[in-house]
Amino acid sequence: MEYQNLFTRLQVEAPLHPGLDLGPDTDKRSGMTENYWLGKIGDAQLGPIYLGGTGILSILFGFIAIEIIGLNMWASVNWDPVEFIRQLPWLALEPPSPEYGLSIPPLNEGGWWLMAGFFLTASILLWWVRTYNLARRNGIGTHLAWAFAAAIWLYLVLGLIRPVLMGSWSEAVPFGIFPHLDWTAAFSIRYGNLFYNPFHMLSIAFLYGSTLLFAMHGATILAVSRYGGDREIDQITYRGTASERAQLFWRWTMGFNATMESIHRWGLWFAVLTVITGGIGILLTGTVVENWYLWAVKHGVAPAYPPIEAVPPVNPMTRMPAALAPAIPCTESSMTKQRPGEAFIFSAA
Repeated sequence: MEYQNLFTRLQVEAPLHPGLDLGPDTDKRSGMTENYWLGKIGDAQLGPIYLGGTGILSILFGFIAIEIIGLNMWASVNWDPVEFIRQLPWLALEPPSPEYGLSIPPLNEGGWWLMAGFFLTASILLWWVRTYNLARRNGIGTHLAWAFAAAIWLYLVLGLIRPVLMGSWSEAVPFGIFPHLDWTAAFSIRYGNLFYNPFHMLSIAFLYGSTLLFAMHGATILAVSRYGGDREIDQITYRGTASERAQLFWRWTMGFNATMESIHRWGLWFAVLTVITGGIGILLTGTVVENWYLWAVKHGVAPAYPPIEAVPPVNPMTRMPAALAPAIPCTESSMTKQRPGEAFIFSAA
């Protein structure tokens, strides 16, 4: 039986469609084109793209933030373009040092980091406003905007909320690829291994769970695409053999199956809770809990290491503990004369 998939689907050429009629601005939509290769992975039509005032400001502020970060990194390699490209993964724009606290430092001592963080945060928040407004204007739910807000929560915890609670911008994350990863490793070591943080555990569980749900859902729809499982409108108005076969498969394998609505709700909440619980875990670190390993031992989450007794040093000449060995006087008669090129030879006589 032949069926259309990613490789066999036919691309039908038709007049470009501006989308749903939402009012007087429908005829003003422009910027639409077709792309053959986009049609291989999705819809061949590109656009219309609507930015609006918040979208334009978001892109402008984001560009300023990237320029500040990039130019500071470039300056750190003496404006050498070759070294900039070669060392880019290791370059960083660091936050102010601890002595500045929450004050505004000089530009070259963390001020540029503070300025870049301001513009980047403004850019992200403006893009969230744009996402929310477009959803309301389109008459759809605001689920996507609130899912985006969950990711923004983690970003704000790392770069704003926790540093303010700790009283220093130095607690924030530097801008950079490997410096960011180094900060994560040092942060975990400093506070007694973040793996013992229960909210970090929940975040990892939701991360793995969301990827599993995404894979299960995608694989199921592709498995029944030969029966029209990928044609959502058909499955909504008439639940045909694709849905029935998918549900029967999961009852066979798991004894239970999700509905076409609940699987998306599960996926949304698992993904959202990944960053929400992660942000809570980061926020509690240093502000409430100083050492997560000791916290885990206290609450029975982790076993305590057995006590290790100190081993006294051994005197190499007597093979006895240094505290018990008799002192050996180091006199001229207790050592042989040193020949050229030889070390002193001690004698116990």
